[in-house]
Amino acid sequence: MSALVDLNKYYAFLVAMFLMALSPGPAIMFCVRVGLTKSHRRVLLGVLGLNLATLIWFIAAAFGLQVVMLAAPLLFRLIASAGGLYLGWISVKSLISALDIRNETVNFSLSKPADANSPIWHAFRDGFMVQLLNPKVTLFFSAVLPPFIDMDRPMPPQMMVLAATAISMDVIAMISYGLGAVTLSHLLSEPKNKQRFDIAVSLVLLGIATVIVWHSVSDLLHM
Repeated sequence: MSALVDLNKYYAFLVAMFLMALSPGPAIMFCVRVGLTKSHRRVLLGVLGLNLATLIWFIAAAFGLQVVMLAAPLLFRLIASAGGLYLGWISVKSLISALDIRNETVNFSLSKPADANSPIWHAFRDGFMVQLLNPKVTLFFSAVLPPFIDMDRPMPPQMMVLAATAISMDVIAMISYGLGAVTLSHLLSEPKNKQRFDIAVSLVLLGIATVIVWHSVSDLLHM
């Protein structure tokens, strides 16, 4: 593993992905909607569609970041530094929001059960489109992913390891939300529960962002 990725960056990525996978977003809300139909097959097909789209994003990002890393190393380091700052900004913004209990609600009007009478393959199709067009995914691959990449190692092996890690985390979280939709929807609808979770996530991500920025700035100064 250490030959493929920088272990310090990988462990930070592992923690970040675990927290992001658990955080409710468009993909998780989709899994809850499908899960409320109480069809395990629909949940699994939906998760398959979601993660096929994620894999496509990883492949596209690998090609794009490889070009930037080889053609303009300084630009890549600046992108990585900006990504660390962006992650820190998200963390601070989320922490400030979480401190006000009035912000700790999930809009479950978006989580009404999916149509249980529609063709079952629609779960796959809809999941694919939700993730392909998910604005959180776009921001992740353009800003959050670059800081976890080591410029001194080949890009393809790193991206394979990071993709396998992220997709594994997402699959576990999405299936859990989908199969436990009723219980989890009630749990998330309790503001106090969501506030504790959001504060903890924000603080951990802020710590990761601080380390990323520190290392990125050090790399820039030593170029």
